[in-house]
Amino acid sequence: MVYTLLIIVYFIIASLIVLQLILNGLRPAKTLAWMLAIFTIPVGGILLYYILGRNRRKNKLIHYKHSDKIKAFVEESIQHCQPVSLYEYEEHKKLIQLIINTTSFLPITGNTFRYLKNGKITFEAIFKALRDAKSFIHIQYYIFEDGELADIFIDIFKEKIKEGVQIRILYDAIGSRSLSKKYIKQLKNIGVEVYSFLPVRFGRLLASINYRNHRKIIVVDNNVAFTGGINLSDKYIKNVSHLGIWHDIHLELKGPIVNTMHAIFATDWSFVSENEDILHSSYFSPTRPVGNATGQIVYSGPDADQSATQHLYFSIINEASSYLYIANPYIIPGEAILDALKVAALSGVDVRLLLSDKSDSRLVRWCVRSYFEELMIAKVKIYLYPDHFLHSKTIVADDTVASIGTTNMDIRSFEQNYEVNALIYDDDFAVSLKNDFLQDCKKSTLIDYFEFKNRPNQEKMLEGIAKIFSPVL
Repeated sequence: MVYTLLIIVYFIIASLIVLQLILNGLRPAKTLAWMLAIFTIPVGGILLYYILGRNRRKNKLIHYKHSDKIKAFVEESIQHCQPVSLYEYEEHKKLIQLIINTTSFLPITGNTFRYLKNGKITFEAIFKALRDAKSFIHIQYYIFEDGELADIFIDIFKEKIKEGVQIRILYDAIGSRSLSKKYIKQLKNIGVEVYSFLPVRFGRLLASINYRNHRKIIVVDNNVAFTGGINLSDKYIKNVSHLGIWHDIHLELKGPIVNTMHAIFATDWSFVSENEDILHSSYFSPTRPVGNATGQIVYSGPDADQSATQHLYFSIINEASSYLYIANPYIIPGEAILDALKVAALSGVDVRLLLSDKSDSRLVRWCVRSYFEELMIAKVKIYLYPDHFLHSKTIVADDTVASIGTTNMDIRSFEQNYEVNALIYDDDFAVSLKNDFLQDCKKSTLIDYFEFKNRPNQEKMLEGIAKIFSPVL
């Protein structure tokens, strides 16, 4: 009797979930996949759906960017910038308008951008900026780990706190799960404000565990900001794992655009701290041009109506007319991005993908490779970087536009993570990034289509199995 009752309850819950799937209007293939999981995996299917399958974007199950004060703060950040006319960038007018409509952030001129290759150069620039701080230091990382770099940070913080500098740190609870309580206590003891993003708690486990803050942001006095792929971890400066020193690219931003980068940090901070004291005009700097470069900040998260970073990548791919060079360790494209890459290459665009030959996950490795054959048939060139683990997330096209940020080219980054990218409309910067990309290609192995096609059936089987998990990787 009890067993029968449990079955009835299970089917009622399952039926309600199916009704929700239909009402959400998901793609038919995705709807059928979840229906199959729910009715063939007892209990586990429903748990997987609640962890991975719910439509956060539509249902706003996480929402924190919608208070009037936050909206006013974001709008004020734009007023402290020097927006440009769309007619000055006619070739990218559609891309610019797309980002305005999905994020509200305008293209800003009067900036300088410097890409920082690998950890040593990146942290040298960051340490200098921190030591020069006069008012505040705001730091946000997905991965914040104990180690040599963390110790240098805390030594700098001790000095800056004595000078009256405000320091706030935000880290992701899952990405920084190895960060010790001892280190956090040290930070708090010297006067640093520290919060974690969506800590894993029993009552909210299903609602938050799969939705992480993948952003990496540093803002100092609103004079300089940093973002990109590099986390605060010694693996970027030392050989501490089988992957070697991680090969990555970060970005230094100076000029009015820093105000918009800071607006993103401030909204994240106000959510985790439940304190709106940072949403104040005193944290903005007057518009002071420091260069001639134009950029636009793009951010996305599961609480937004649109996946701005996915639209960014899709639009750059579609706009490319001469070449499109992408470096990213996790190219697990959805149907739209996959078709866009194929159409671009088949249209005569020189499309090159640079990925790591090594991987930090076997499942991800096989899933990434499951797309290689289809892409190569469409004349996409795929290079595998052999030295260490390539973790860069860059796109450059046609010597006119480039993107550096935190967003991987996969469904997790597009739909489930909070991400941020800097979109740069500057010919000199684009050419420089292109040349660096080509240098990395020279060090890498170009995959031969016929050799790859004849790979062992065992590898094809592993790729096929891994591909099933692509929506959650």
